[in-house]
Amino acid sequence: MRLLTVNVVEELIPGPKDTGLTAIDKRPQDGRVPVGELGLRGDSVCDTKNHGGPDQALYAYAVEDSAWWAGQLGREIPPGLFGENLVTEGLDITNALIGEVWRLGAEVEVMVRAPRIPCVTFQHRMEIRGWIKRFHQEGRPGAYLKVLKTGSLGAGDAIEIVHRPEHEVTVGVMFAAQDSAKMKTMLAADVDLVGELREQAERIAARA
Repeated sequence: MRLLTVNVVEELIPGPKDTGLTAIDKRPQDGRVPVGELGLRGDSVCDTKNHGGPDQALYAYAVEDSAWWAGQLGREIPPGLFGENLVTEGLDITNALIGEVWRLGAEVEVMVRAPRIPCVTFQHRMEIRGWIKRFHQEGRPGAYLKVLKTGSLGAGDAIEIVHRPEHEVTVGVMFAAQDSAKMKTMLAADVDLVGELREQAERIAARA
């Protein structure tokens, strides 16, 4: 398992929200990129109300899922097109557990915090009608990461899973948000959840 690319914003481009601009246009960087608690040096967030912060410091997407989308859409999906900071290889992000911890390279450690929820900016970027619904239905969301240990990242860095919590709620399960039994297990394991995710998990767990 390794990082294929590390991506930061190329330039701010016009978006559909009231902020006017969006930082979704990410591009691969040469060499090593420092990463702090709020993400990669040189990156930025325009819609700070809905994006960014420690629990969304990095967005990771698997090259295997990008390749799948390329086949479905009949177009190239270059690194950063989805706004991802990290493109991984050999790592099943959809089946990563909420609260799972990865070591990236020799220094950086991150925690899987939540699936990416598609928004109007993403649909505007893709220029595909109904993209939000389609992306959600396919269940390949990628994951937001919290930085636990800072350092630097570069293409080719190894990825190691260093901790898996005692529950069965994966990024994919959380994204689909249907399995009440698994949500109960996660809540019982006292996983540190982003506020909205905890509320969602509690609602789902209460279904049965």
